[in-house]
Amino acid sequence: MSILQQFIGIILHLDIHLASLAAEYGIWMYGILFLVIFCETGLVVTPFLPGDSLLFAAGSLCAISSINIFVLVPLLIAAAVLGDSTNYWFGRGFGIRIQNKELRFIKKKYLEQTEQFYLKHGAKTVILARFMPIIRTFAPFVAGLGSMNYRKFLSFSVIGSILWIGSFTFGGFFFGNIPFFKKNFTLVIVVIMIISLLPGIVGYLKARQAKNKIKN
Repeated sequence: MSILQQFIGIILHLDIHLASLAAEYGIWMYGILFLVIFCETGLVVTPFLPGDSLLFAAGSLCAISSINIFVLVPLLIAAAVLGDSTNYWFGRGFGIRIQNKELRFIKKKYLEQTEQFYLKHGAKTVILARFMPIIRTFAPFVAGLGSMNYRKFLSFSVIGSILWIGSFTFGGFFFGNIPFFKKNFTLVIVVIMIISLLPGIVGYLKARQAKNKIKN
């Protein structure tokens, strides 16, 4: 089995894997989840890490384990805000150099898509991007690259983090263990992933259509 297949298997069965980790590591689960959320938002080289699906699965885990959702949610909000800020300052300090180079672990097309998203939605992109995989990883970097005022950026980051972490984690907490959802957890994760990716796909198709019109 390839690494990609293993990774997809983990994503689709997050409930089982998180439960196993919680049983093995106990209180250290807080740290593991904190680290994943921080890396997904704070490191421009890790846009592939699970975000929405992980939060939903973590919320459902809180309902059946000793993991306390009222401890976990503030902790993950802090991880998301710290990740955003780290990514912002990285973009501000090294963005120009990276933008002008084709690096193996940073795809230029993702930067370009995020820049286009900023042009369309402005500073509120920091909030909207929270609900869009890949773009949420590059949005803080592009904000730093564009030298957005840090206080303004931080305020949007806090609001976006609260909405994102709160909605998915509490969604998993209240709905993840309802028999229907529990029985079809893989399907739920797939639906979450599709819904999360949909705005980005639509935006990409519109941009491509607009480019084709210009060419013609």
